[in-house]
Amino acid sequence: MTNKIRIARGDKFYLAVVYTFLALFVLTISYPLIYVISASFSSPSALVGGRVFLFPVEPGLQGYKAVFNNQNVWRGYLNTIIYTSTGTVIGVLVTMLGGFVLSRKEFPLRGPVTLFFMVTMFFSGGLLPSYILISKMKMINTIWALILPGAFSVWFSIIARTFIKSTIPDELFEALSLDGGNYFDFLFRIVLPLSAPIIAVMALNIATGHWNSYFSALIYLNTSEKFPLQLVLRSILIENSATAMTSNNYFINIANSLERQYLSELLKYSLIIVSSIPLLVIYPLLQRFFIKGVLVGSLKG
Repeated sequence: MTNKIRIARGDKFYLAVVYTFLALFVLTISYPLIYVISASFSSPSALVGGRVFLFPVEPGLQGYKAVFNNQNVWRGYLNTIIYTSTGTVIGVLVTMLGGFVLSRKEFPLRGPVTLFFMVTMFFSGGLLPSYILISKMKMINTIWALILPGAFSVWFSIIARTFIKSTIPDELFEALSLDGGNYFDFLFRIVLPLSAPIIAVMALNIATGHWNSYFSALIYLNTSEKFPLQLVLRSILIENSATAMTSNNYFINIANSLERQYLSELLKYSLIIVSSIPLLVIYPLLQRFFIKGVLVGSLKG
């Protein structure tokens, strides 16, 4: 016979309140996502008429056809993939190098250097000095203007330092030194392979930042062929979205400006889905590393 645990009335009431709150919270954050997806597959007239609430109305692919018939979107996708992949690799490498150096007890200036780095988290030179610096370094209208200024993350370097100090024992470095190894061997052969969780967290956050970034490109890029996806989407959504895409064959059959205005409203939701798909696909693959990495430093022993 199985013994059932009796739950007191007070506990039942508490659980009911908690489950109700969680259900409402899930509905609150889920409905906007469901609405955006449904709106992207609905017809322009149903969307503008306010007939879309939960499920697509008069479903179709007009918005997605308009998006993928635009060559600027494909070019922006390619540019963003290049910027994101390059910036993520450089950012993770530079940040891990900084965290590794700060984790070594034999580094005499690790305290002052850490303090100096932390000051930059709260104070900056501002936009104008940054632009002058990028201009003097001949990086205007290049990929490096989007990657190098923010390649080193002070916050993640501190997290990486904590992870290395709390996870990787110094005895491993001593054993490697007895075999003739040096700091570079220790970093690339031991530290980096054992730091997969924190590297995954770092890569996901840096990649997300590069993927969603548009302000740096708006400031430092002058050629539209180099624009990332987010800047292309911004120009479509804000700067007269319908007019920006009338050069495509898909819009030749659109007879009047009212229909183009309806379609421009539909484009907003289709572009949101198109720009979010890569991150939605990548995040579940890194979730288990992410959960482990964010707990760095919370437990000792």
